[in-house]
Amino acid sequence: MPKTRVTETVLRDGHQSLIATRMRTEDMLPICEKLDKIGFWSLEVWGGATFDSCIRFLKEDPWERLKQLKEALPNTRLQMLLRGQNLLGYRHYSDDVVKEFVKLSAQNGIDVFRVFDAMNDIRNLKSSIKAIKNNDKHAQGAICYTTSPVHNNKLFVKMAKQMESMGCDSIVIKDMAGLLTPYSTSELVKALVDSLNVPVQLHSHATAGLASMCQLKALEAGCSGIDTAISSFAEGTSHPTTESMIAALLNTPYDTELDLPALQDIGAYFYQVRKKYHQFESEFTGLDTRVQVNQVPGGMISNLSNQLKEQGELTRMNDVLDEIPRVRAELGYPPLVTPTSQIVGTQAVLNVLTGERYKTITNEVKLYLNGKYGKAPGKVNKKTQQLAIGNEEVITCRPADLLKPELTRLKSEIGDLAKTEEDVITYAMFPDIGKEFLEQRSSGTLIPEYLEPIGENASICSNAPTEFLITLHGEEYHIKVNGTGHPNQDRRPFYMTLDGVPEELQVEILSDIDLSSQGSNAQPSTEKNSKNPKATEPGHVTTSMPGVIVDVLVKVGDVVEAGTPLIITEAMKMETEIQAPISGKITEVYVGKGDTVNPDEILIAIE
Repeated sequence: MPKTRVTETVLRDGHQSLIATRMRTEDMLPICEKLDKIGFWSLEVWGGATFDSCIRFLKEDPWERLKQLKEALPNTRLQMLLRGQNLLGYRHYSDDVVKEFVKLSAQNGIDVFRVFDAMNDIRNLKSSIKAIKNNDKHAQGAICYTTSPVHNNKLFVKMAKQMESMGCDSIVIKDMAGLLTPYSTSELVKALVDSLNVPVQLHSHATAGLASMCQLKALEAGCSGIDTAISSFAEGTSHPTTESMIAALLNTPYDTELDLPALQDIGAYFYQVRKKYHQFESEFTGLDTRVQVNQVPGGMISNLSNQLKEQGELTRMNDVLDEIPRVRAELGYPPLVTPTSQIVGTQAVLNVLTGERYKTITNEVKLYLNGKYGKAPGKVNKKTQQLAIGNEEVITCRPADLLKPELTRLKSEIGDLAKTEEDVITYAMFPDIGKEFLEQRSSGTLIPEYLEPIGENASICSNAPTEFLITLHGEEYHIKVNGTGHPNQDRRPFYMTLDGVPEELQVEILSDIDLSSQGSNAQPSTEKNSKNPKATEPGHVTTSMPGVIVDVLVKVGDVVEAGTPLIITEAMKMETEIQAPISGKITEVYVGKGDTVNPDEILIAIE
């Protein structure tokens, strides 16, 4: 019997599940030499939320990360997670963009492409799998495992056989929420192994505390490989511990033949690394059997908690977890995996925070109910569908068949900001934050997200500047702050440089910035202050949640009907269309693209 194949997830899903995908490349590279010597079947390093987090928060070029990791890991297969026709974004892309993305990913270092569709609509995997095979790489088709009245092993086996016939080199059971139980795993794996001619792998999160038992039963049923995470980034909403599984399988027919002491050294390294990211730890990433009911996957619950915290509504998490299964049922039981997890999760948040179910409906929910993500696994709720899209005809073909080639247009739009083919794809994946990233890179103003100092570093008084990009009333300022501080005093001098101009003034920071008596760096308050007047009239257009203006669709003087789209806002990575509450004439437009807005303030006035 061949040795068990192990895919290590610490450089992607491990930290996505536990610290909201915030690990920086600088903390990956020092340990790569040791990782490369272990002999993993593959090392997952890319995809999922990695691309988004790199350009949105870390201000790193994800393509450069991939190149650096490939150079540092020459003996190990590098693996990525690919969302089928969605690639790494939240919409379907035309086939020419899919082909280009796969080509560039393969050229830059990806050896194994794990491909899934959030709807389990096999039609949405066609282009990706074809492109992967055309680039002579390993295509691993993924079954998004979920439980519902419409999902069963017969359906999963049918999916797997279709993916095998499309050219997949292996099949993985993607149990993103940790819903499998040991004996259900055994039954599903046996059914797949008996029906397929390619290897079967198991990816299961440990959220419910069952994943390691599921892995053992899977191997006994004929599974060829398992996904694990090094101990420092394992368990809870992450994966079973690599070291523990290696020890459990030692001297058995399922031995991995991996070096346990060497893995323990790697675990010790990441133990120290994790401390740096303590502010991104979530209280919701531990063992939680409620996942068997709400089905919220690891990466999603970590991001949900961060998003609710940003809204000042973290206490409503349990309400959101109760609402998610209701929304999922009304949308036809999609598996909860990106992007459907965000679609369902964000709508659940809106339903809870606005106090009225479907008072505000995201654009993504409308697109979903219109059929533009693919076929829903079950029947959708007709009342919900009517609220979202009215009497619009639902498309039934493969959604990408309706998309015209768009690569040429994207290249033209981004223009000289794109220095490489990879830059064009960065823009394609995330037009707004991708363009912003490329602009900041061009102007030399890429400033990564602030990391709070810990341990001994927290008590070091340093003259090194702390840098921020601050947007105030639509204007962006580049600020550097210097100052050693006065130990044991609640006031301290800071010397500031504003857009390169030094201001030698003493800034008293008391309530807005949390200062320790030991001279630690300060972190600005994230509270959003209202700049617009409060809404008091029926014609005052408002938003239900804090967010950012993506687009303003009208101007002063326009005459609109009730229900006319006026503004598009973004909150929690999902866009929402705000419509006119009454018919009338636009008399004031208080906001512009990029503005941060709060509930209850006037965005547009209609008379």
